[in-house]
Amino acid sequence: METSIRTLRRHRWAVVLTTLALLGCLTLTTGFTTRDGEVHHTTTFVGVKANTGHALHTTVEGQSILTLSDDFQIPDAPAPHWQVVDSKGNVYLLQRLVVKGDVFHRTITVPAYVPDIATVQIWCAWAETLLGEAAFTQPVK
Repeated sequence: METSIRTLRRHRWAVVLTTLALLGCLTLTTGFTTRDGEVHHTTTFVGVKANTGHALHTTVEGQSILTLSDDFQIPDAPAPHWQVVDSKGNVYLLQRLVVKGDVFHRTITVPAYVPDIATVQIWCAWAETLLGEAAFTQPVK
């Protein structure tokens, strides 16, 4: 009889620990996702040439959208680009900020292959120089 009570207690602890582990995993995975309409702000851009404004992240219909704030000033550089860094440190060079005809890409859709975004950078592709960067408090997707 005493052996079956010990077995029952062990089983209960196993169920409790498994449940807690699953809840922990669920919390971690949902920490990197955003709901449609939620807006996340970065810190202010800091760098050699990009020192104003910040980036905003939203999710629209499942797509990750980045937008530069209205007070962001385009750095005086030959080829400034959007660049993002994920939570593992992988860097993704994205779209050019200004293209022929002075079209300013204030908003871009982040490609699906980027798992999450920890930092938004303004990168000069011509000089291969970091012009400025701004970080999210937690990675967003």
